[in-house]
Amino acid sequence: MVTLCLCVPLYLSLQTGRKEKGDPLNSAIDKMTKKTRDLRRQLRKAVMDHISDSFLETNVPLLVLIEAAKSGNEKEVKEYAQVFREHANKLVEVANLACSISNNEEGVKLVRMAATQIDSLCPQVINAALTLAARPQSKVAQDNMDVFKDQWEKQVRILTEAVDDITSVDDFLSVSENHILEDVNKCVIALQEGDVDTLDRTAGAIRGRAARVVHIINAEMENYEPGVYTERVLESIKLLSETVMPRFAEQVEVAIEALSTNPPQPFEENEFIDASRLVYDGVRDIRKAVLMIRTPEELEDDSDFEQEDYDARSRTSVQTEDDQLIAGQSARAIMAQLPQEEKAKIAEQVESFRQEKCKLDAEVAKWDDNGNDIIVLAKQMCMIMMEMTDFTRGKGPLKNSSDVINAAKKIAEAGSRMDKLARAVADQCPDSACKQDLLAYLQRIALYCHQLNICSKVKAEVQNLGGELIVSGVSLTTQHPHMVQSRPRVSVNSCIQALSLSSNILCVGLIPLSQ
Repeated sequence: MVTLCLCVPLYLSLQTGRKEKGDPLNSAIDKMTKKTRDLRRQLRKAVMDHISDSFLETNVPLLVLIEAAKSGNEKEVKEYAQVFREHANKLVEVANLACSISNNEEGVKLVRMAATQIDSLCPQVINAALTLAARPQSKVAQDNMDVFKDQWEKQVRILTEAVDDITSVDDFLSVSENHILEDVNKCVIALQEGDVDTLDRTAGAIRGRAARVVHIINAEMENYEPGVYTERVLESIKLLSETVMPRFAEQVEVAIEALSTNPPQPFEENEFIDASRLVYDGVRDIRKAVLMIRTPEELEDDSDFEQEDYDARSRTSVQTEDDQLIAGQSARAIMAQLPQEEKAKIAEQVESFRQEKCKLDAEVAKWDDNGNDIIVLAKQMCMIMMEMTDFTRGKGPLKNSSDVINAAKKIAEAGSRMDKLARAVADQCPDSACKQDLLAYLQRIALYCHQLNICSKVKAEVQNLGGELIVSGVSLTTQHPHMVQSRPRVSVNSCIQALSLSSNILCVGLIPLSQ
């Protein structure tokens, strides 16, 4: 009875959600919940990594086995049969892993059924290959092999589609993007070292991964009603499959031919690197297009995961030559050593930047980049500002204070161009109220760009006169919060509001879209 009396108030307290401020127990529960969520996310991406590798070029072991059987070499057939068996076991194992992280009960049943079929079909395919190897001239043995080949390919296709149905498209795109980046780097290294085999094999993997991305996203778009979202995604897919990949394949062929001659013939290495980079950019653009309709909460999961991933890497990373040094420490190292209060302030600003970026993405999704230069400039400014905020987190392409200064200058220049274009729209607006509102927002954008320009020039002069390198990324977010923390965020708001007004004007037909 006493125990019951003690438990009831505790239960009611938990039910009503009352928490004592600074309660160690509640703090520990929150921390454990976050760690558990992060662990689940990492497990999900680890499984997706296995799926991405295992379900790539699934028919190659079978084709090699059949070729060996047709030649009548029973010893080779037995060797390749072992490889084929391991491949089949890997497919089944990875499929079961996918089932373990999925909540789709019906989809899991289909995956397990398809995996069972693969498991039972594997020894039959091997027996058919051994029969063909013993009688390579037999028409019956060849027909038997063809039947099992078709059956195997059909079952693998069913298993692949079933696994795709129970896995996250977002995770798949994230993992595929990372793998393609790794393969592109391997291709460039193999090219520079003259390693033809590695170049050919890695380029084949890139083509296979890109084809998987195109296939899966095309299938995913069939689940949506046709509209602006699907059109954007399908345009990105079309660009990758019809323009980027043919150019990449052509450059790979040219490079292999040049390296295969004795002595190797000269060729345009930069052309190959550009073609490889476009493949990565194409997959990244597809992923961005797919994520366009995701909610901020869904996007936050990936953002949190990437941040933790960076924190883990930063503890073991080596000093690079590109990092600027202050008292023997890099800019990113100093950022990592900031007090928790400063990190919290920066995190708040990063979150506000991310939210404004989502709003901007949703707004400009209504527009065609090719038909409005204002949209192009707004996207460029938004991307540059996100790169600057990523620098404060130790991420992104900006490596040192000079990069941050140049980024601020680029924002100011783009803002000036946007001001001219938007004023041309305002001049032709017959609605005086809309015109005045738009001009007011443009004045604010011009003011913020002017302040960015001045601050960036001052920082550059201080660096040059002082003779030492200063981490402007830190000072811009701590000593001058009015520049990086407030101004760009408000600038983005102003851009969005100006774009909204412009879109309203254009939509009602007051100004032709071509203008």
